[in-house]
Amino acid sequence: MIAVRRRTQVAFVAPALILLSGVTVYPLLHVVWLSLRRRLLIFDIDRFVGLSNYRRLLGDDRFLSALANTAYFCGVSVALELVLGVSVALVLNRVRRARGVVMAIVLLPWAIPTVVSAKMWAWMFSADYGVLNYLLGRPVNWLGSPFWALNAAILMDVWKTTPFVVLLVMAALKEIPEDLYRAVRVDGAGRIGTFWYVTLPLVAPMLVIVAVFRTLDAVRVFDAVFVLTGGGPAGTTETLSVYAYELLFQTLQFGYGSTVALSVFLIALLLTGGYLLVLRRLPSRL
Repeated sequence: MIAVRRRTQVAFVAPALILLSGVTVYPLLHVVWLSLRRRLLIFDIDRFVGLSNYRRLLGDDRFLSALANTAYFCGVSVALELVLGVSVALVLNRVRRARGVVMAIVLLPWAIPTVVSAKMWAWMFSADYGVLNYLLGRPVNWLGSPFWALNAAILMDVWKTTPFVVLLVMAALKEIPEDLYRAVRVDGAGRIGTFWYVTLPLVAPMLVIVAVFRTLDAVRVFDAVFVLTGGGPAGTTETLSVYAYELLFQTLQFGYGSTVALSVFLIALLLTGGYLLVLRRLPSRL
């Protein structure tokens, strides 16, 4: 009976697995194959080079710069989104009247497509007619400054994706029994103690899950940076995905471009594995 049930389950899942393999596994294997070749369509070059593309990464200053930009973008944006998301969720959790309206307003930035959001912020950051310079009363070239350009992209990303963090943290807060809060208040715990010893430990598993999703998005960031700065000025905002795009579709270096693209996948895979190890060590409360 158990064997029949298992075969039935496999039969139901098999079509989805086959489809998933077709749209994920095959393209991934094809990228791996391309990364082992030197393929330049402009010069009609296509030959097997083994691991030379991977050795080239270590000496590629542009790749290392893009890696540093990606790490900075990922670290700062995810940290800010987690802090702001938890803070806003704690405030909204206390709202009793018109909570649905408030949540709809908070979630509005997340509902806007990233390209549209990036274009909106590009107008606001404009050195000629941007609203930020109008409020400051001075011309600041936000997107033309090596320092401000990447931070401007981070600000846009935080504005857009913090509502996603708020939504999931709010769901986690709803699962915390009110009796726990009453118990710690009876023991004399204040707001900070209640948050540190009750709220944070019980929300931590959800925060790890949120961090996984946001880190994966941040490591693969492309559209926000590409629309805002195009990787400039002078490559100071160029991320790994932007660099891979330029190699693959502007210079048609399919071999080396696939190697850079595959490095993004490997980095995301390693980070996800690290998060999952952390998640396994946490209490399975949520």
